[in-house]
Amino acid sequence: MLAWLPDGRPADVYSAPCPSRQVLDRIADKWTALIVGCLSTGTKRYSELRTAIDGVSEKMLTQTLRGLERDGLVTRTVHPTVPPKVEYTLTKLGGTLSAPLAVIRDWAESHINEINDARTRYDGGV
Repeated sequence: MLAWLPDGRPADVYSAPCPSRQVLDRIADKWTALIVGCLSTGTKRYSELRTAIDGVSEKMLTQTLRGLERDGLVTRTVHPTVPPKVEYTLTKLGGTLSAPLAVIRDWAESHINEINDARTRYDGGV
């Protein structure tokens, strides 16, 4: 089911000015896919996310979490302790992304050998 924009037009990611294109940018990001995957199993602290997602820098993790929070996909909860305890949880809307992104992650893992073979052929290898 398509959404209708306030100006009466249907959402269309193929149209450059459509705001749905910004949403596509957000959900197609590799860090988003990995963060949503981690949070799909439950609430996590920042340090747990950083440990679970090998290779993500603090800057990218923070930036992506802020973007997900801004878009209403993640809730950030600060507990008044010393030091402060910060937890991240998928919102109901964010939870709707879990299954589609899991399919994409599974596809990437299932087809990595075929992709690597195609890259080798393209690059002039065997």
